[in-house]
Amino acid sequence: MSDLLIALLSMLSGIVVGIMSPGPSFVVVARASICGSRLNGVASAIGMGLGGATFATAAVLGLVVLLASVPILFIAIKIAGAGYLFYLAYRMWRSANQPLEIPAENNGNNYSFLRTLIAGFVTQISNPKTAIVYASIFAVTLPADYPAWYAMACVAIIFTIETTWYAIVALVFSTSGPRQTYLRFKAKFDRSAAGVMSLLGLKVLYQIR
Repeated sequence: MSDLLIALLSMLSGIVVGIMSPGPSFVVVARASICGSRLNGVASAIGMGLGGATFATAAVLGLVVLLASVPILFIAIKIAGAGYLFYLAYRMWRSANQPLEIPAENNGNNYSFLRTLIAGFVTQISNPKTAIVYASIFAVTLPADYPAWYAMACVAIIFTIETTWYAIVALVFSTSGPRQTYLRFKAKFDRSAAGVMSLLGLKVLYQIR
């Protein structure tokens, strides 16, 4: 087995573990599927995949090294990410007691699909946890000298893994069982999700050095 393949498998193993760990991305995809439709959930999953591909592209281009060498820039990104988590928490908390009308599964329109995709993308790229996971894994596993095909393969595979995982999340939470459970306990779920988002934001701010 070649050194490049070993490095690629090591990198993907770390990324898969990082992707599947609970976080704001999981909450956003699940909620898009439940509150919108299966199409909205898949759109959010694609947005997450695009966000992951963006981080992978930044890593192979050396931008991760730049962020590490300019601490103030990395701190600014963390603060912006924490602010977005607080914004999501505020929106979830504010709408907790509002009744929710669930649309039919296939009545989405292009605007709602695009809006949900963008929301997923913004959530992913503003998540400092994702940035730290990608930075640390690529710093350890990325070979010092790699061909262009290797860089493109990393980006393509990470997009596929991110999108596939969150699409599975979307499909699960768009089924009738999870959806009806959410509707029954909507206020509690929304406030719990808002609390999780707020705690993640506080954790990001606490870890700023």
